[in-house]
Amino acid sequence: MDATSGDLSDAPGLPGFPEPAPAATPYRVLARKYRPQNFDDLIGQGAMVRTLANAFAANRIPQAWMLTGVRGVGKTTTARILARGLNYVRDGHPDTGPTIAMPELGRHCRAIMESRHMDVLEMDAASHTGIDDVRGIIDGIRYSPTEARYKVYIVDEVHMLSEKAFNAFLKTLEEPPPHAKFVFATTEIRKVPVTILSRCQRFDLRRVEADTLVAHLAKICAAESVEADSEALAAITRAAEGSVRDALSLLDQAIAHGAGLVTAQGVRDMLGLADRGRIVDLFEAVMRGDIPTSFAEVRGQYEAGADPAVILSDLASFTHLVTRLKLVPEEAAADPTLSEAERARGGDFARKLSVRVLSRAWQILLKAIPEVQTATRPLAAAEMALVRLAYAADLPTPDEALRQARGEALAAPSRSASDPASGGAPIMAQGRPPLPPIPTFSSEAPPRAPVAMAAGGGRPALTMVAPSPTPSIAPVAAPEPEGPRLTRFTDVVALADTKRDIGLKMALEREVHLVRFEEGRIEFRLTEGGRQTLANDLARALDLWTGRRWIVALSKEAGEPTLDATARAATETRHQNAAAHPLVRAVMAGFPGAQIVDVRDRAPDIAAEAPPTGEAETEEPDGEA
Repeated sequence: MDATSGDLSDAPGLPGFPEPAPAATPYRVLARKYRPQNFDDLIGQGAMVRTLANAFAANRIPQAWMLTGVRGVGKTTTARILARGLNYVRDGHPDTGPTIAMPELGRHCRAIMESRHMDVLEMDAASHTGIDDVRGIIDGIRYSPTEARYKVYIVDEVHMLSEKAFNAFLKTLEEPPPHAKFVFATTEIRKVPVTILSRCQRFDLRRVEADTLVAHLAKICAAESVEADSEALAAITRAAEGSVRDALSLLDQAIAHGAGLVTAQGVRDMLGLADRGRIVDLFEAVMRGDIPTSFAEVRGQYEAGADPAVILSDLASFTHLVTRLKLVPEEAAADPTLSEAERARGGDFARKLSVRVLSRAWQILLKAIPEVQTATRPLAAAEMALVRLAYAADLPTPDEALRQARGEALAAPSRSASDPASGGAPIMAQGRPPLPPIPTFSSEAPPRAPVAMAAGGGRPALTMVAPSPTPSIAPVAAPEPEGPRLTRFTDVVALADTKRDIGLKMALEREVHLVRFEEGRIEFRLTEGGRQTLANDLARALDLWTGRRWIVALSKEAGEPTLDATARAATETRHQNAAAHPLVRAVMAGFPGAQIVDVRDRAPDIAAEAPPTGEAETEEPDGEA
């Protein structure tokens, strides 16, 4: 046969034609190659495995299971393993019944794992949603299994069944033949009717924890002879969000991307992620209010391939991390997906920034992310979001702005970067123009409302004066400032209010019968049911706030009434005095059913015209005065 005479498959070695290559084994992705084969291979689902083991051992096997969870946590795989355990029989060994201990392949295991066993039927409810598909199951369930111990029906994505299909399942699911078992799997458990759920034993498959998933990926890399950085595996784990299948798919892609070498930079390039270290640099620049540096950093990450929306998302994630490091430092620092730079620098930010600043940054980023995702110019939208974040980093809270507008000094400055205990300020603004001074109202024209008045409109104009510049004074050695002086118990309550410790303030008002007070020492009796740790909590707070040692002790003496009881008694007295005034009595008589809801003192300049006991404000039953 010459080279032009048709089929050359049987003529190897001809001149100009290479030897035919042997048939290559089809490649199997890691998610299928390392799919669990028994209960021991399942990771992160210990509670479910323990329950099934006890149920099999006690022969308390239900007729139906409902497996739910996010994608990729092993619902369908668990259903097949469950079917294998229900029908596990080893050749040459006695039949011991259902078990979760499967040390080797049994008589039916291979066929069940390959989805070709005649007694284990799988149905995809996403493509078989109608009542006719369910009728097929109901018609066949009456017949005994052909080979196995049980007939097992696995219905995946069961929430996709129609209403009629669910209704057709009800009777069969409640009272199936003893040889039939059902295993349902779904990612949308709320779409499954409660009538179906009540007939099933439910298992919620958990997201796999980060440390467990990182160890699983490292084990697979070792089995595949692939070198992988721990930082790269951590990035894959973060992107997988607890899904084993997602993690294995990303690892498969990373191995191909890096030609067998999985690096952190390769994973970032593959996923379009930003460098975690550069995200921390961006966070520092924004919290410092350094807009030029922030713009340069975000543009550099964008040019390196990072998506602007992903940059803001990572920035929000780091904000959340700093908040957790501030509130639950031990738990947050134990996250295996964090780098040492994130732990160290995140802890430093947690000491310097207040929860108020972090929560405000979170809210700004949370609203900015969808804006960037839908913007026609994502980079520009991201930069504008950083501008909002930078200028909001050191803005005062509404109460602080009100105090500044009134010209009052803040009793407890919460924006001092050098005093972490005071609430922590953001790193003070550098690299951008300072905010304009907050205007103050002049005493010659006190405004009724903070609105601008048009000139020539016949209404008084609003006069606003900026604070005069402070004259230059030669620096002198100032004495070390002392903490606030507390000369009475009400000063302590006021200090707790100023420091925004509302829980402590309410406890001092409602649970304390003061016995003795002197500066540096407080004795009181707790009300019945009062907080037993209140004395220690108050002592620690006063030591921190005043910088001096305080002794707070409990006493068995009766003590004074609580501040809350005293205030309520004073209010009741004011109401009684107001009700006794002749003018108020006349109003009450003229409007039957009216009630005194509040008693207020008049301003000092018209106090002479006020009733001796104050001005009574009344309310009619129909709401009209």
